Amino acid sequence: MSDSVRTPADIARQTEPVRPARPDQFRTLRVGIGEFVVSNDEQETLTTFALGSCVAVCLWEPAARVAGMLHFMLPDSALNGDRARLAPGSFADTGIALMFRAAYELGAQKTRCIVRLVGGAEMSAPVPPQPVEGMFNVGRRNIIAARGVLWRNGIMVRGEAVGGTVVRSVGMAVSDGRVTVKTDGTVIAEL
Repeated sequence: MSDSVRTPADIARQTEPVRPARPDQFRTLRVGIGEFVVSNDEQETLTTFALGSCVAVCLWEPAARVAGMLHFMLPDSALNGDRARLAPGSFADTGIALMFRAAYELGAQKTRCIVRLVGGAEMSAPVPPQPVEGMFNVGRRNIIAARGVLWRNGIMVRGEAVGGTVVRSVGMAVSDGRVTVKTDGTVIAEL
């Protein structure tokens, strides 16, 4: 039996029946917007789709073989206190903290954690002909927020596929922490 930590939403969205995996068979855990998943089951892959301005924080702790993925959409829980209470994974500050706590429960140690960031694209075109500084920039603000939360907690980002204007999907193997980034089904980066 796996010690994987899954959010209730992940379990509810599971559409395939749970079957014992053969060694060559991997299970995919989907991470939705505002959700995170942490696992130590090497037969699992964590994945999230359609990262526009949202950011995926991918955590891997090699000694404990624990992986985690958060898909957050906004930089700061102070933007919407009600939503922060109901869906703390929607925000960089609250979501990252929760994901790390869940990873620690499975044996991860902060000093060994490897973190990679994916997403943070600028998806909304400004209405005026000239962009107004700070008017949108949600993707950039999300990237800065994630880096800031991690840095303040003594965790450096080891790799990134961030910014730009393309939608990305990301998969992470629990077995080795490999992060694969795709756009339109084509691999654009391995972190």
